[in-house]
Amino acid sequence: MTVKYKKLLFQVLRGASDANVPFDALRNLLLRLGFEERIRGSHHNFRKEGVEAKINLQRDNGKAKAYQVRQVRAVILRYKMGGDL
Repeated sequence: MTVKYKKLLFQVLRGASDANVPFDALRNLLLRLGFEERIRGSHHNFRKEGVEAKINLQRDNGKAKAYQVRQVRAVILRYKMGGDL
């Protein structure tokens, strides 16, 4: 895993700045974690085999919405992801 993604993963897991997570970076992090993306309009939907939760992201002036970053954090923690990037 590159330093860039380690920093982003740390930022997401720390939860101190959910409103400042760049949308494209969070999207790429989910793709690196093995999620498949489907785009419908402004909605980017992510699914992964073995993960019940569905993740939906929307761009908000270049950033991911804070509540959606919290949802991503909950999925990463629940399914113990990120250690093998």
